[in-house]
Amino acid sequence: MRAYKRINYEERIKIELLLSQRKTLTEIGKVLNRPGCTIIREVKRNSGYEYKAEIANINAFHGNKNKHRGNKIQSYPLLEYYIHLRLKQKWSPEQISNRLRKAQSKNKRMQVSHESIYTYIYLKAKGELRKELISYLRQEKKVRKRPESRATGSKIPDRVGIEERPAEVAGRIIPGHWESDLIIGKDNKSAIGTMVERTTRYLIIVKLKDKSTQEVRKAFAQELKELPEFMRKTLTHDNGTEMASHKLFTADTQMKVYFAHPYSPWERGTNENTNMLIRDFFPKGTDFNTIPSGKIKNVQELLNNRPRKTLDWSTPNEVFNEMILKGKAGIAFTNNIL
Repeated sequence: MRAYKRINYEERIKIELLLSQRKTLTEIGKVLNRPGCTIIREVKRNSGYEYKAEIANINAFHGNKNKHRGNKIQSYPLLEYYIHLRLKQKWSPEQISNRLRKAQSKNKRMQVSHESIYTYIYLKAKGELRKELISYLRQEKKVRKRPESRATGSKIPDRVGIEERPAEVAGRIIPGHWESDLIIGKDNKSAIGTMVERTTRYLIIVKLKDKSTQEVRKAFAQELKELPEFMRKTLTHDNGTEMASHKLFTADTQMKVYFAHPYSPWERGTNENTNMLIRDFFPKGTDFNTIPSGKIKNVQELLNNRPRKTLDWSTPNEVFNEMILKGKAGIAFTNNIL
């Protein structure tokens, strides 16, 4: 019996196409050489909207990434014992987490975030153990809601939400609309910036000295100002404060900046999926401070020269250059790529 493999992005694109052709889930399974139940589960997991490959892929990525949160504690008895001991002494999860970070600075296995401790208490612990651990907490709440401060209080001055973005951006016919984000490196101490053009899927990767607002703004602007003005219309960023100086960025590049809603990666689906491709070259735990700029740009070129099904097997480089030639010639942009 062959080993099971998770549904990948290419298969999700085929599912979206076949659903649009009104194929049944059983028929789709036969085309993909997958059991019908696998396709049923895939579509059911993403049944809150019309099935879209990009959104389904993002949901799968974030679901898998968070699936085992809290298991680090259960898989390391010494850490679990320490947490039980301190909880019994009425230490808060935040006190436990920060004490471990200070006392066990060289032992990553004995470090855990306070949110992971809460996840362990409320989701991983079962039965009497769960009741016991909750009883050690100051407020002894039976259900805990995650803090909403990030979602409700933006630290970005004069933030313009994605809902105010021009309608033409969604159509992907007119180029010049970009999505951006940071990929964070080892121990949250390094990062690279990524920008993807929505129509052509052309990628720009930027090596950053740090994650400061000033560094991100200048690095992004320097790359984008190399492009013709008609290829610089809007930039849609996640809700990170690294783009808090968006007004200075707009003054420098003439690009209006819009911000996605918190915890809504599907609103920047092109960028999110591209970041997953970049992670093939720079897996989680990479220290970007040790990666030469030349190697980062080499990955950029590799991905820009990879044919894409969504571009009818053209490469982002080919389509991007075609858009530039059309723009310089004054030719109207039409949806002749897809």
